Amino acid sequence: MTTAFYSDERCFWHGGGNYAFTLPAGGLVQPMPAGLPENPETKRRLRNLIEVTGLTRHLSMQGAEAASHADLSRVHPESYLSAFKAMSDAGGGELGLRTPFGRGGYEIAALSAGLATAALRAVLKGEARNAYALSRPPGHHCLPDFPNGFCLLNNIGIAIRAAQAEGLVRRVAVIDWDVHHGNGTEAVFWEDPDVLTISLHQERNYPLDTGGVEAVGGGAGLGFNLNLPLPPGCGHATYLYAMDRAVLPALDRFQPEAIIVACGFDAAAVDPLGRMLATAATFRAMTERVMAAADRLCDGRLTLVHEGGYSEVYVPFCGHAVLEALSGAPVTAPDPLGETLAKRQPDARFDTFAKGWIDEAARGFGL
Repeated sequence: MTTAFYSDERCFWHGGGNYAFTLPAGGLVQPMPAGLPENPETKRRLRNLIEVTGLTRHLSMQGAEAASHADLSRVHPESYLSAFKAMSDAGGGELGLRTPFGRGGYEIAALSAGLATAALRAVLKGEARNAYALSRPPGHHCLPDFPNGFCLLNNIGIAIRAAQAEGLVRRVAVIDWDVHHGNGTEAVFWEDPDVLTISLHQERNYPLDTGGVEAVGGGAGLGFNLNLPLPPGCGHATYLYAMDRAVLPALDRFQPEAIIVACGFDAAAVDPLGRMLATAATFRAMTERVMAAADRLCDGRLTLVHEGGYSEVYVPFCGHAVLEALSGAPVTAPDPLGETLAKRQPDARFDTFAKGWIDEAARGFGL
């Protein structure tokens, strides 16, 4: 079996809204041609890079159908879906916070969710060893009834609920290493003991009021949500420590039947929306650790779904490193910033400080 890679050019056509970076244009805020930092080029350039290096020859390149209305409605209430569809048909607009879309935005978001759903389904059915969904728009910030942070539908939530409904899986672990807190995925599974949600994120980046260590789930899901808020400036060593000290032990305790990674690359050192110092090597190493855990716990069933990452020049190299690890292919794309970023890593004093935060969070979670 090979690594399956799911993408669709139509997802790159999502857009809309008159923004200047993360601010609505108008008044004293001058419009910007690029609009929001969530733009198609970071994703398209990743797909271009794997074609240019030849990595695509080692992947099973796939497309997918849009997620069905039934799939969407397992996560999102009809009131939200109908409002989204109506505004999309009328030419677009904005329903939440920093989530503009144009005509057809509903269908593109459903296609993005469909890529994630198909990727997870292929892994669970044994049609692929592992899979990567180049989903756009992203999903991990979208609550059931409130889109925010560039996310219009909760792609991972939709994929998991569809797989559960089809009887393909019950217990699923979600690891979110996007630099922002996965508040939407947390909300979807807040009371569900069958889904463990883990989020590593820069503390008080976005959203400002979620992602604390005290949020561990509710109701029947109490104890099944782990937040690891990290201080700004964390780099390679701290991220790997977080994986080894907290994430992997949490997986071992939970014993999932499948693992999904919310794969954002905005913890990278040159991202405009993060203040972390991760590198392409960091994302490769985290992927290798999760692959080993999946091999040990759930017969290797691992799916990665693309989330954030806003450096057009660097996201492709981070993504390539992840896909190199997933596929085991001999094809490489040397990190053009690797040497520079290695010299900019925090010193041992900062690492010790940051690891103390991780130790405290792990102990609070009983690890």
